Amino acid sequence: MGLTTSDGAGVSCRNVRKRFGSGEATVEALRGVDFETRFGELSFLVGPSGCGKTTLISIIAGLLDRSGGELSVLGTNVDELSQRERVLFRRENLGFIFQQFNLLPALTAAENVAVPLIASGTARRRAVDRAADLLSQLGLANRLNALPATLSGGQQQRVAIARALIHEPRLVVCDEPTAALDHASGEAVMELLSANAVRPGRTVIVVTHDSRVFHYAHSIAHMDDGRIVKVTRPTRTREQNESTDRTSVLQESYA
Repeated sequence: MGLTTSDGAGVSCRNVRKRFGSGEATVEALRGVDFETRFGELSFLVGPSGCGKTTLISIIAGLLDRSGGELSVLGTNVDELSQRERVLFRRENLGFIFQQFNLLPALTAAENVAVPLIASGTARRRAVDRAADLLSQLGLANRLNALPATLSGGQQQRVAIARALIHEPRLVVCDEPTAALDHASGEAVMELLSANAVRPGRTVIVVTHDSRVFHYAHSIAHMDDGRIVKVTRPTRTREQNESTDRTSVLQESYA
């Protein structure tokens, strides 16, 4: 099948800046970032801790306001949206995978994953059934009814990832999605992220230090000191392309 991509920018940042504090306490977290992702691709952001990666994806996801520059997300100028429109836009189009999981403690694993579907009007039983199917793909078939407090860190991370993907968002933004996972679990997560990324009109951004998963990237943006210093497009081997081809099976199962 080969890689499938779509023309156009999924996310476009031009001279994006972010300042925290004021006066002598001002911190320039982003110093004029130019960053672009393409539809149909999985883009990585890499660089040392504190270089601005999480700040950048938080701005892209609408969780932080920028101090300057231009931002287009999925072809939409977010500045032209009202506050209510921004909330609806994020709910319908965005999946965010946090480092801290942010699971609801009183809900089971399957119920946590089902929340985005229920919020968008899907019947609870159907939403929980779809959540169970996705969690099973991530090796958690025997933990569907477990509360977050009874799950390991790696299991909680997989629940959080499933929750971000369950409503099939057009943009998925991930902050260290494989950090707490063993190799097999990390591969399962990256297969799901790739399945989402290579579908037309969709794009995925991954912040990571995990070199084990670099081969999944279509592009790698290297950050340092609040700037993108270079962008590389790795040469993908036949074996890596075949790994991407396998995501079609996952696409069929959770579409």
